[in-house]
Amino acid sequence: MNAYETINDILVHLFNEIWKREEEAIITEEYKNITNNDMHIIEAIGLGEENTMSVVAKKLGITAGSLTTAVNSLVNKKYVVRKRSEQDRRVVYVRLTEKGRKAYHHHAEFHRQMTKAVIEKLDETEIPILLKTLEGLAEFFRGYEAKSKK
Repeated sequence: MNAYETINDILVHLFNEIWKREEEAIITEEYKNITNNDMHIIEAIGLGEENTMSVVAKKLGITAGSLTTAVNSLVNKKYVVRKRSEQDRRVVYVRLTEKGRKAYHHHAEFHRQMTKAVIEKLDETEIPILLKTLEGLAEFFRGYEAKSKK
């Protein structure tokens, strides 16, 4: 296999592999009542005091309606609390409960371990090359998304 074919093969399979391994690592006995998607919503809500539903939906690239369905489930499972703005009743704030914060840290630990595993394989001169490569890949996906919305 030449370099192009090898890179293509890795890219094609890497996303699904990460998703599968992440789910295996983070959906433990303690978190068996939520999904990998739920964990990413928890991550998008973040550790700050409050975020609006529209900000979280935008971070995730989903509609407010889709987020509402997922947040309803997370509220019922006590990972998230929701509160309407007293100034503007159309604005809804969400924040993580203590249980949600614990799940956030659990998920972040998987990401820390994954990133560490990559960096440990590189010497100091290779890290900037990896960063440049990943930035190029991210740029491609952002450009692809922008083209598909036209």
